[in-house]
Amino acid sequence: MHIDYHTHHERCGHAVGKLEEYVQRGVELGLQQLGLSDHLPLIHVDPASYYPEMAMPLEELPRYVDECLTLKEKYRGTIELRLGLEADYIEGYEDQIRELLAPYPWDYLIGSVHFLGEWDITDYRQVHGWEGQDPVEVYRRYYDAVQKSALCGLYDIIGHMDVIKRFGYAPVTAEGQAEVREMERATLTSIQASGLVMELNASGLTKPCAEMFPAEHLLQEALALGIPLTLGSDAHDPAKLGDGLEEARSLLWRTGFRELSVFEERRRTAVAFVL
Repeated sequence: MHIDYHTHHERCGHAVGKLEEYVQRGVELGLQQLGLSDHLPLIHVDPASYYPEMAMPLEELPRYVDECLTLKEKYRGTIELRLGLEADYIEGYEDQIRELLAPYPWDYLIGSVHFLGEWDITDYRQVHGWEGQDPVEVYRRYYDAVQKSALCGLYDIIGHMDVIKRFGYAPVTAEGQAEVREMERATLTSIQASGLVMELNASGLTKPCAEMFPAEHLLQEALALGIPLTLGSDAHDPAKLGDGLEEARSLLWRTGFRELSVFEERRRTAVAFVL
């Protein structure tokens, strides 16, 4: 089974390519399933005064869904398409997120933490947000949010669990590093308790951290806890669809995983994979 469950396209503003270009590239790559999973519109900041090109405009959400469903029918029998969304978890906005998601026939929803308040910790334009911060405190806030996202009942998949490491900022003391390990374990326990899937997101290979999300030691712990995995390239360009997924599959195999999780109408199925 060859899948890619994390993709973005031109509607979000910081990706390129039309949805159908991703589908056509998926066919070329021989994917059996392709998940279309663009960003939920911003709801906790004013898009007009915030950083530009962060997510699709609110009025585009129904158009995005309609186009995904049209492509699903058009390519039926050629490639299985799944209607997804990467829906930011924003503490205090759970009801608004639920209301936005409710009208649509999702196959799966990725819960990702990008924002700590109004600071997007994954945006290269906002790395100055680390200035003067205690990295341990930032990690506390981040993993607290990921745990809450896992427990809130909105999502099917936890996206790039340790993306906080993206730009290389991390505690430097032994005490701080030990505390982060405890945060990671607590987060994995929350994911397990919620019965959620976790993604192995290959995009970290091209970021300053030069490591997938999550790291190998977290995959080992996820396996021990029985947390299922799925795969995503987090492609923002059709030409980059599937990038890093062979390495990701090899890492999963080496860790001991023999199944991947796929979704339809928010129902999870485990499928075998081989190298």
